[in-house]
Amino acid sequence: MSTLVEKIKAIEDEMAKTQKNKATSAHLGMLKAKLAKFKRELITPKSGGAATGEGFDVAKTGDARIGFVGFPSVGKSTLLSNLAGVYSEVAAYEFTTLTTVPGVIRYKGAKIQLLDLPGIIEGAKDGKGRGRQVIAVARTCKLIFIVLDVLKPLGDKAIIEKELEGFGIRLNKQPPNITFRKKEKGGINLTQVVAQSELDLDSVKQILSEYRISNADIILKEDCTCDDLIDVIEGNRVYIPCIYVLNKIDQISIEELDIIYKIPHCVPLSAHHKWNFDDLLEKMWDYLNLTRIYTKPKGQLPDFNAPVVLKEDNRTLETFCNNLHKAILKDLKYALVWGSSVKYQPQRVGKEHVLCDEDIVQIIKKH
Repeated sequence: MSTLVEKIKAIEDEMAKTQKNKATSAHLGMLKAKLAKFKRELITPKSGGAATGEGFDVAKTGDARIGFVGFPSVGKSTLLSNLAGVYSEVAAYEFTTLTTVPGVIRYKGAKIQLLDLPGIIEGAKDGKGRGRQVIAVARTCKLIFIVLDVLKPLGDKAIIEKELEGFGIRLNKQPPNITFRKKEKGGINLTQVVAQSELDLDSVKQILSEYRISNADIILKEDCTCDDLIDVIEGNRVYIPCIYVLNKIDQISIEELDIIYKIPHCVPLSAHHKWNFDDLLEKMWDYLNLTRIYTKPKGQLPDFNAPVVLKEDNRTLETFCNNLHKAILKDLKYALVWGSSVKYQPQRVGKEHVLCDEDIVQIIKKH
């Protein structure tokens, strides 16, 4: 383990010493690719190793999963127990929570699982503490709450972001618009749809040679960095929205609070006094981007209490039917839909129709 950590340290030192300019960009790209490979080896557990720590493999329940990430003793457990009514051991000393504590809240008809992950320490991505298992659970979440102490937010924020980035988690980012395709022969073809400020053919070849790829088609559809290209080649990155929860606002002045409110993706609150929880829940709902669909049995009123919740990337009628029951699609003749996804109220639609939030659907079966 130490040898890998030492190699990573050596590369990081060399990158820090290297001047950034056009002449060194290819060399820097190669170093970044090496670094990404070593980090992947470091965080990928060796097969046949010891079992994972108890309490980390929590079963997924509900429509979405949110992970609370933060340093020890910033109030994650207090926030969870006040939000979800779950008892997660709370004390004023560090490292109180040692395993993942799940809780569930119902919000706007959706069932959302909240996970209180143990405190992250610096160096988690290098296998220190329980950090590796904590961040492995964080990768499976649909949204991450980074809980920070309002008195020392920026330093902690930078460290946690660095740890998560090291594990291939990209916060509040979209996947880079790069098409990458390996092929048998023909060398490296680079197509630049827009002008590039960092990548050119030399730097792309250097990065690919580090992965022993000598034949590939690459199309850059936006101004990309070396890191973007490495993310696409590695292919194991997850892009997760994130909200920074600044806790303990009862310890600061109103003027400071006004400044904090201007920071993007931020919600200041007090977990202990239960201040500003509604703001957090509203922002959480926006970032989760879930779609609620209500069912309407024939001749009855719609059921507004138990919506079927769909993810934003898959909102077709076909997905909705499969969520209800796998056998429905076979008997589906058409569906009647009321809501913002259709022009007429109601409108007949087929299984390819894309639904919008709070649509009402009535399934008509073949006789």
